[in-house]
Amino acid sequence: MVAAAVAVAVLAGLTACTPLASETAGKLPLTLVQDVPLPGGSTRLDYQVIDPAAKRLYITHLGDGTVHVLDLPGLSVLATIDGVSSVHGIALAPESHRVLASASGTDETAIIDSDSLRITGRVPTGHTPDGIAYDPAHGKAFVSNEHDHVETVIDVTTGSAAGSIDIGGEAGNTVFDPVSGNIMINVQSTNQLITVNPATNQITGRISVTGCESNHGLYIDGPDRLAFLACEGNAKLLVVDLDSQQTTARIDVGDGPDVLAYDTGLHRLYVASESGVVSVLDVQGKALHELAKGRLADGAHTVTVDQGTHRVYFPLENVNGKPVLRVMEPAK
Repeated sequence: MVAAAVAVAVLAGLTACTPLASETAGKLPLTLVQDVPLPGGSTRLDYQVIDPAAKRLYITHLGDGTVHVLDLPGLSVLATIDGVSSVHGIALAPESHRVLASASGTDETAIIDSDSLRITGRVPTGHTPDGIAYDPAHGKAFVSNEHDHVETVIDVTTGSAAGSIDIGGEAGNTVFDPVSGNIMINVQSTNQLITVNPATNQITGRISVTGCESNHGLYIDGPDRLAFLACEGNAKLLVVDLDSQQTTARIDVGDGPDVLAYDTGLHRLYVASESGVVSVLDVQGKALHELAKGRLADGAHTVTVDQGTHRVYFPLENVNGKPVLRVMEPAK
């Protein structure tokens, strides 16, 4: 494992991250388990979600308009679901046995039955639906419309639209905070992080996030009351203290940071980027320490973590001309 090279003391206030001397040659604290071949063409892959009960991984294949379903114990493809044009975001509603996938090519969200792995419904959204957050307490899904100023709300139980929320700008990612029970939304064109009460669909708070160009990717560390924002335009990870509503750190990451994933057991944050650079940070309370930053592969912009096994998954669109799922695990 690469030793911690930078410490960002979040409680001490805003601290700039100094460049690492070993960035270009830094070794990620991960070892390769397997490259799993994926069906379809060498086109863009996007978001992922793990169903821990079923031990399945769902991957959106944006360029092919499909969703791949993988068996995690066997690292094999169970099914590929067609008919989800330019699919971006994906979320689980396990108690309803449903999976939701945003089809930006047709401006709708597809509802997939997780038992039959077939599309059972479609709900119209705004323009270019992207990320999806699911609130199990109210049975609602909240869909980011990236090129629109509204958030679409879906009643998952009935499979129908349940209103929209004017958020005042282009939506980045949307996340459910299980601690507060709120929905958090990046508004990337106004550099704000907003809070929505899912019971009323009303905006209850706005936090300005300065020094972040196009806050798109988002992860909420509920227990530590931290928000991590990926700033696409200036290659920063922004840390926001949700209690004080202050930006406490800006950390250099790879160009075009996109998807964030957090291992809650190891307290390890992964930041994947369009440039193929992955940043790995250790999170202890409200303090972050950078463990490593290094190039993984072309297009390594999406990542997720299996909380049970600590394995880390990177879908890669073109490895020797074929798409693969790169499975890695923390180095011993």
